[in-house]
Amino acid sequence: MDYCKVPRTLFFLCLFIGFCFSYRCLADEVEANQTAQLFIDASHGSGRPIPQTLFGIFFEEINHAGAGGLWAELVSNKGFEAGGYNTPSNIDPWSIIGDESSLIVSTDRSSCFERNKMALRMEVLCNSEGANICPSGGVGVYNPGFWGMNIEQGKSYKVVFHVRSTGSINISVSFTGSNGLQTLTSTNIIASASDVSNWTKMEVLLEAKETNHNSRLQLTTTKMGVLWFDQVSAMPLDTYKGHGFRNDLAQMLADIKPRFIRFPGGCFVEGEWLRNAFRWKESIGPWEERPGHFGDVWMYWTDDGLGYFEFLQLAEDLGALPIWVFNNGISHNDQVDTSAILPFVQEALDGIEFARGDSSSTWGAVRAAMGHPEPFDLRYVAIGNEDCGKKNYRGNYLKFYDAIRRAYPDIKMISNCDGSSLQLDHPADFYDFHVYTSANNLFSMSHKFDSTSRKGPKAFVSEYAVTGKDAGTGSLLAALAEAGFLIGLEKNSDIVEMASYAPLFVNSNDRRWNPDAIVFNSSHLYGTPSYWVQQFFTESSGATLLNATLKTNSASLVASAIAWKNSGNDQTYVRIKTVNFGSDPISLKISVSGLDPSSEKLSGSTKTILTSTNLMDENSFNEPKKVAPIQALLEDAGNDMTVLLLPHSFTSFDLLKESVSLRIIEDDSYSLSSI
Repeated sequence: MDYCKVPRTLFFLCLFIGFCFSYRCLADEVEANQTAQLFIDASHGSGRPIPQTLFGIFFEEINHAGAGGLWAELVSNKGFEAGGYNTPSNIDPWSIIGDESSLIVSTDRSSCFERNKMALRMEVLCNSEGANICPSGGVGVYNPGFWGMNIEQGKSYKVVFHVRSTGSINISVSFTGSNGLQTLTSTNIIASASDVSNWTKMEVLLEAKETNHNSRLQLTTTKMGVLWFDQVSAMPLDTYKGHGFRNDLAQMLADIKPRFIRFPGGCFVEGEWLRNAFRWKESIGPWEERPGHFGDVWMYWTDDGLGYFEFLQLAEDLGALPIWVFNNGISHNDQVDTSAILPFVQEALDGIEFARGDSSSTWGAVRAAMGHPEPFDLRYVAIGNEDCGKKNYRGNYLKFYDAIRRAYPDIKMISNCDGSSLQLDHPADFYDFHVYTSANNLFSMSHKFDSTSRKGPKAFVSEYAVTGKDAGTGSLLAALAEAGFLIGLEKNSDIVEMASYAPLFVNSNDRRWNPDAIVFNSSHLYGTPSYWVQQFFTESSGATLLNATLKTNSASLVASAIAWKNSGNDQTYVRIKTVNFGSDPISLKISVSGLDPSSEKLSGSTKTILTSTNLMDENSFNEPKKVAPIQALLEDAGNDMTVLLLPHSFTSFDLLKESVSLRIIEDDSYSLSSI
């Protein structure tokens, strides 16, 4: 990410000068009362390695994060299944073009797909000539997608649908504006009665001649007769690495360099009732054959185009390790008795085989048929989500644990039970830790793991965030508290091996949880301040945590230091991160020992700051980077230097040594690069 664009730099300089001017008359008082010292040992061989997996992301299907978000499918309810299995059924958000004198639209169970029997039946009563002439433009149905489809000039879109008819067809396939008056692109599909007497798959590629961020897909005709539609899809041809993910949203994930992705939930995995829980076997195979399901926790239908395979593919595309969370026979309201849990255990084993099995294995062959003959790198699984303490959790957990350990002894398993304070009463490789709280509480939790036992399983802080009034819809205050908390996790990374913010995405039209890291609609997006905090930690995973001692009388200051290597230029940096959570500026004297004495001056050093004029400032579609990191050169950088930490700010300093490379322990399977 480039933070050095001139307007942002000028803004930073003005902001910095403004703060300095404001506190100039208090300089003596600041020097006397608001000072701190940070001593860092960067000598060869000092410090300890940070886990390669420390910082990653957690994706849950919430807030239409996938359906209508990261998954680039434009059509909502593409198989007409969302209205249920009984007929007649609701076809929302599909709508009718025309009136009762020109057509009758209904649903029936005539589809050729066994797991998706619902189809749309359209009886056209008008014609292009004769007594009952169809209105101009024809009659039919349209789909507005997820609060409008983003159709952009010059881009191509693949439309696929299945159709059958009692006679010949002449169907217009088009993208139009929200009222149907502006035609962005259109084509006609003409077929004889014999060609469409049975279900037939149609594909067209449409190139948009104009742009409209609130478009819809129309299927219309002026030909009398009866025809059926099913499994209607529209996807942009250009997706992230060609795998169906919305480019801009996926790039936001790539920019924070996640080392793992936990998926697909969250409560989405559990369901309010087990009958509505996410089931991985229902989410693989050809998209037309996936039945979809109603997510009864977050209360919306998903076609499950973004399924188990796609999550594994996303992890691979991002260079992240997949962490699969599966249902352990427990929902919010019902649970399977341990005596009957074995079918669920087998489903989990099958899921691991799907990801890791040889292409000649039963489920590995299914994966290979989907286009990925090589196994995915699945090393971690979580047995349930937030189920600790429920009646059957421990019994069920042990059944899963024993079976997976026998079949896949290298798989690391994650318990739902918190082991940060008390020892677990069951075996685990990791324990899950979730925290949603106020800004003050989370900032104070920077020391949460200081006294945690280093024996036993490691901690996975898979969900954390500031919530409530401190958060707004994504405030600077929340981000600063989270930054302090993450510095604490980084310093305790000998026991905390992984951490991820939650939730990741929110479609601004369906905010089920607040706040979130990335906000989007059909065409635009922005990161909240909490998202930008992640940028400061992109180089932490696999780096070296340096011994750093902070001397201060302020409870509002936390700091850490790492050594990391930029694979792009083979230079080694010391990154110092500080959070000033208080309302006063702090003069911080930094002393770095152990650097090469042959080079007395550090050059090419930078400082990056996240702050704003108001603690509750937020980003928005109109001001997407109102609160975002600003990077500038660090003047007078050296082994000993004094820097001013602005009130309510998160600041990092990257010190580049001209003639020395610090020793960094890193795994060959990962590479590190600069912001």
